[in-house]
Amino acid sequence: MKKILFPVLLVLVLVLTGCVQTKSDVSELDDAVKGGVKDDTKVVIEVLGSSSSEEDMNIVRDQLTKNGFDVKLNIQPDYGSFKAQQDAGNYDVAVSSWTTVTGNPDYAVRSLFKTGGDYSILADDKVDELVDKASTETPAEFVETYKQLEQQLVAEKAYIAPLYNSFKAQGVNKEVLNVDTVRLAKSRAVAWETIDFNDAAKRETEPLITQQALGSLTSLDPVKGNDGSINTLNTNLYVRLVNLTDDDVVVSDGSLSYNHSIAEGNSEYYFILRDDINFAAVADGKAVDTGERVGADDVIFSLNRAKDKDSVPDHRTYSLHEHIKDAEVVTDLASLDKIQQSDGSGTVKEALEEGLDVKISELVGDKTEANSEEGKYQVIKMTTTEPFPQVLNYLAHQSAGIVSKKQVESINTYDVAAFDVNKDIPYGDQNTVTEGASYNNTLYASGPYILVKKNDYEADFVKNPAYRPGTDFEPLISNVVVRFIADADSSLSSLRNGEIHLFNGVPETKYELVENDEKLFLQKNESNAVSYLLFNTANREVATSDDLRKAVLYSINQDEFLSYYQGNKKKAFSTVSPLVNTGNELIADSAKAKEFLEKYKASK
Repeated sequence: MKKILFPVLLVLVLVLTGCVQTKSDVSELDDAVKGGVKDDTKVVIEVLGSSSSEEDMNIVRDQLTKNGFDVKLNIQPDYGSFKAQQDAGNYDVAVSSWTTVTGNPDYAVRSLFKTGGDYSILADDKVDELVDKASTETPAEFVETYKQLEQQLVAEKAYIAPLYNSFKAQGVNKEVLNVDTVRLAKSRAVAWETIDFNDAAKRETEPLITQQALGSLTSLDPVKGNDGSINTLNTNLYVRLVNLTDDDVVVSDGSLSYNHSIAEGNSEYYFILRDDINFAAVADGKAVDTGERVGADDVIFSLNRAKDKDSVPDHRTYSLHEHIKDAEVVTDLASLDKIQQSDGSGTVKEALEEGLDVKISELVGDKTEANSEEGKYQVIKMTTTEPFPQVLNYLAHQSAGIVSKKQVESINTYDVAAFDVNKDIPYGDQNTVTEGASYNNTLYASGPYILVKKNDYEADFVKNPAYRPGTDFEPLISNVVVRFIADADSSLSSLRNGEIHLFNGVPETKYELVENDEKLFLQKNESNAVSYLLFNTANREVATSDDLRKAVLYSINQDEFLSYYQGNKKKAFSTVSPLVNTGNELIADSAKAKEFLEKYKASK
């Protein structure tokens, strides 16, 4: 994920439109709008958000107004405008959200709140200490640590003010698609390979048509993007060492590994690789089998570049993989018989061999020599910087997709330190797949589909002909079209009109509309998406006043959000709430809010 500033992985439009104020513009505004004491009775708070969050902003405004604030709403038309305002510091609190797409609590806090995190604007030693402590602990141990972390983030320092935890829903055209083949996972993006038509005869002749809000793609290099523009696309473009089930259990199913195992001590992780996946490329507008197997050299290359923030320009996911120390291919079969599994249930070799048709007779270093029918396999050993069981969740994230070492190195011939955006075209740049004079598709896909081309309206994907042919994981539908539809209402209209078959991200206020449409089926699941207010930590009064932040915090009444969304939201305390039951709860308290507000005013 990438920071999701609005529910479901940044499902907003990355189009820089509208009137955007700069820092110089703000200096010309009335000083009252900048946050602080307007007069003897009112304190001004500026709330920043996108038009898609306008309902939430109105509820926040009403709650703050009741407790003595003068609220100014800064509503931007799209994500690009919102981000420009946020970067310029034109807000006191910003309506934000985060979806933990890896299903583990470390991802819910590390990038957001740790000093130096990809999306963090905080610098708090205690927060850093608790994030790192929890990451080394087992689920039985880390509940108390995350409870303390939440208390520091919310109750003690009020760096954020939680609003709610969202559900996840998608609408399916049940007249076209077999609903039982369409997955709706709590965390991971939609997997296309299992989806089938009601009429299987259409698999080769008709495309699966789905949608997403963002048409400008951050990057088709998995390590360079973590947002709603590419999460689903890269999930289907690249295979990973492990996957998440629909309820966030780490498994080898549908991955590059037959099996995986954690060694005693939780610092060594082993993966036995499949030998039935080749990279696909695009030639004459069609997906072709390159003949190059996805193997250990590609895995090692991919993991090393994922953990190294300097491996590519504008690396956006390295903090997810910073616990990776080394990755190497294992060729000593006897060594696996001497290493015990973390849970004490046997050796690593026994774990890796479980369910194999042919047991391991030899480990090979060259991927071209691997042959599972003869018992010749490749095994990867990955070592972490410290005991860190949650590393497996990160390996299931799209940013850990396996790329071709040969292809990426042939494309990225530039000097990373001297990268020139005007002339250097990195692997995965969307311009190389966009229709027009610059089209030069250099993608190599290790996953079930490859992106053939895109324009401003849609992206066309084709089945990888060399992805696990003849197995249950071979993609069923040959072609997938992803339409770029900016807003939820338009997406829902397209679904109801039969223009798309699947709409991931049906708003809570539209559930009944989908349920009452005889052509449609509404799939619902819990999600890891949490919406919250993020305080400015740089250039406003809220940055330095705990009292002012707490006055806002205790003004927030989550019951009113639940009521507005007709019970289709849940209470939250932090971004960890959907993942760990800490017992923490935010209780609105008008008396406390007014008390902290008076303390702040008295200090001025």
